[in-house]
Amino acid sequence: MTDTQLNVELRTEGGKGVARKLRAAGRIPGVCYGRTQEAVPVVLDPRALERLIAKSETGMNTLIDLAVEGGGSLDGLVVLVREIQRDPVRKTPLHADFYAVDLTTKTEVSVPIHLVGRPRGVEFEGGILDHSLRELEIECLPRAIPKEILADVSMLGVGDSLHVRDLVLPEGVDLIADANLSVVSVVAPTVEEAPAEEAAEVAEGEAPAEGEAPAEGEAPAEGSDEKSDE
Repeated sequence: MTDTQLNVELRTEGGKGVARKLRAAGRIPGVCYGRTQEAVPVVLDPRALERLIAKSETGMNTLIDLAVEGGGSLDGLVVLVREIQRDPVRKTPLHADFYAVDLTTKTEVSVPIHLVGRPRGVEFEGGILDHSLRELEIECLPRAIPKEILADVSMLGVGDSLHVRDLVLPEGVDLIADANLSVVSVVAPTVEEAPAEEAAEVAEGEAPAEGEAPAEGEAPAEGSDEKSDE
C-alpha cells in the first residue's frame, strides 16, 4: 500500500437508512465521478481518508490512488477530493466526493495563499493586516499542483493592497480567479471616539427647578411663594 492509496468498496444500496447504518459502523458513503467517469457510489473509512490528507503537504489537493477489493473500473484510478460533507456540530465526515483526474489534462483546484514577510505598514506605521483572500483558483496538470502560492507582503504600507495580478505563479500554472481581487491590504487602525459626558454639571448660581427647595443657605428665588416655618 502506497502513502496515497485509499481502500474503498463499491456501494450497491443507497438512501438515508443505509447511510446511517454505514456511519454507525464507522464508515461513510461516497461517490466517484469525472469528466469521462460516470458516477459510482462507494464506501470508505473516513479516518483513513483524513489521515491521508493530514500527512500530505498538498492537503485536499492530494492525488489519491483508489484501491477496490476485487478490482473494477475504479481500481487504480487517480482522484482528488472534491468535497467532504461534515456534521455541522461535531464536524465528523458524513460523505465524500472524489473527482477522477486525467494526468495529462489540466484540472481546476483551489490552492492556499501563504503570506511571506511582515508589512512595513504594520511594523512601523501601526497599520492592521487584512488578509481577505486565502485561496486561489488555478488550473494545472494534476502532478503540478502546488501546495501553496506565496505572497510577499513586506513592502506594503498603510493604504496599500496586494492583488491577485501581483502574485507570481509557478510555471505551468494558469490563473482562473479574477486578477483584480484583493488578496491582502494594510489598513489604518480604527480610532474610537471618546464617549460624550453623560451629564453636564449644574452651572454655578443656577436657580433650582420649579418646585424644588433651594439648597441650604440659599435664598429662595425671586417670586417664590415659599414661606419660612413659623
